[in-house]
Amino acid sequence: MPGPLDGVRVVEIGQALAGPLAGVILSDMGADVIKVEKPDGGDDARLWGPPFVDGDSVSFHTNNRGKRSVTLDIKNPVDVEKLKALTAHADILIQNLRPGIVDEFGIGPDVMMAVNPRLIYCSIWAFGFAGPLKMAPGFDPLLQCYGAVVSLTGRPDDPPTFCAPAINDTATGMWCVIGALAALKQRDTTGQGCVVDASLFESAVAWVQGPLNAYNFTGKLPVRHGAASATLAPYQIFETADRPLCIAAGNDRLFVKLARAMGHPEWSTDQLFSDGRKRSANREALVAVMQPVLSTKTRVEWLGLIGEAGVPVAPVNNIAELAETEQLQAMDMMRVLPGSDLKIVGLPITFNRERPHPQGDSPKLGEHNVEIFGEG
Repeated sequence: MPGPLDGVRVVEIGQALAGPLAGVILSDMGADVIKVEKPDGGDDARLWGPPFVDGDSVSFHTNNRGKRSVTLDIKNPVDVEKLKALTAHADILIQNLRPGIVDEFGIGPDVMMAVNPRLIYCSIWAFGFAGPLKMAPGFDPLLQCYGAVVSLTGRPDDPPTFCAPAINDTATGMWCVIGALAALKQRDTTGQGCVVDASLFESAVAWVQGPLNAYNFTGKLPVRHGAASATLAPYQIFETADRPLCIAAGNDRLFVKLARAMGHPEWSTDQLFSDGRKRSANREALVAVMQPVLSTKTRVEWLGLIGEAGVPVAPVNNIAELAETEQLQAMDMMRVLPGSDLKIVGLPITFNRERPHPQGDSPKLGEHNVEIFGEG
């Protein structure tokens, strides 16, 4: 079935992760995404392995499924004119090239929107379109550091710790799509295109808005709590007799249910734990009474007892366990790429309770040159 963005054409001049992620979200929703790659090797992510499938990395396949690939050398004026001609019939352009490149080679927003005034021109930056770091390059780990995420991750005595997924690249790709879709809606009214900017820096700041807002109010630096919440208790990972689980009793009502399920209803009336503020202030004391009780039963036993009481609880899964969960199957999240045996995670959105299928496999470098430009 046609996706909700059927008929929308996107030109993606994307590298690595944030730009291609924005493109693949739009592709899965039905847009025709033409990926512009450099002739010599294409998107660097093609080599981001192992593992590799059909010569390209799984990472590349993941973020470039369903697109069409053409090769253009933006240092070549002839190819720049081809890009302009391609953009003249596009709705959205996404680029995450090194800062300054698009202006240097004459493909910046002013130029491209003069070619196509209805164009939504999306730029993804490392640090944003203004400020002393405007021209600085950046990758996710750098922005986790600059944006203070690493200072909040881990236990108090740990060194600065990365969040394993590329959270800033991923968030920035999503913010880019949100901005592009909003600009498309605006264009329905104004008839005019729009410049949309997003950056890894802005995404990093958005991740830490809670701690940053609290610091601006109190002047106090947040403390790391390892596998626990900074403000709620009990809201963390606990050990059981065999394997860990996570309990998230985020309010007084849930704590009453949890205390009963664990066989200690008196905890909910204890002067140290009777409301959320007290439990947060007395976190160590609360953990000290909960942990010995949790250690008397297995994870499966506690998942049953606590879950049946209506308290949010979950096992601490590894990737293999996640892959086998009934919930993953029930939500139909995995997709096999057409023309490939590669199974990948699908778009995390459904429309009328149906998850879109990729429009095709990921393209070979320059695979669609003839189809789009009439030449190899």
